[in-house]
Amino acid sequence: MSAPRPISNPNQHPNRESWLNDVASRLRPAFVQLGAPLPDRLRIAIGFPSTGRRAKATGECWDSTASADGTFEILIRPDLAEADGAIALPVAAALAHELVQAAVGIQAGKGVVFRRVALGIGLTGPMRATMPGPAFLALVAPILETVGPLPHARLEADKKAGEADQQVEGSLTTTAPRKQANRHVKCTCGTCGYVVRTARKWIDDVGAPLCPQHGPMIAEATTMA
Repeated sequence: MSAPRPISNPNQHPNRESWLNDVASRLRPAFVQLGAPLPDRLRIAIGFPSTGRRAKATGECWDSTASADGTFEILIRPDLAEADGAIALPVAAALAHELVQAAVGIQAGKGVVFRRVALGIGLTGPMRATMPGPAFLALVAPILETVGPLPHARLEADKKAGEADQQVEGSLTTTAPRKQANRHVKCTCGTCGYVVRTARKWIDDVGAPLCPQHGPMIAEATTMA
């Protein structure tokens, strides 16, 4: 599988993955010059890292040995943005960080080899949380101008539906399981309505409580998807 070529009509990216792969392709020469060429097989997408949306990582790189078809897999989190709302630069910077990891290998960690390549393309700061320095900005500016706008909008993962207009107070914006506000689960008798509350642990380990008159009670579900 040969490395993907830059898209011929760069201002018409149909999706985020096309844009990401185009940027990666245009960064390849910089890695070659540093003696750390990028793998030919790369798959890049927008998505939260395996540690979840609460984690601080801006992206994640998976070794080709973890992929069924031997491809390096890179994820860039969907909630990146600068203070003014711009998204292309922070996404490109996060992508560059993960590309460095793919180039030097997962086993290299954030050590000397990673540092050499990261600094070589203009990334600065702590190697576990690099930032785009002046040299990287100079490298990526013409690339971002050429590839055109990123067809993506920042995912406001912590925002609730109706938060901006206050029309749907408290509504959720995702099908992800809700956090249980109370550790005790409501259990109800389907016959008389008798209610007790108990810990989910006891329901899972022993079973739902018994109504004094009608036997087994119904435990309320604690997650919805």
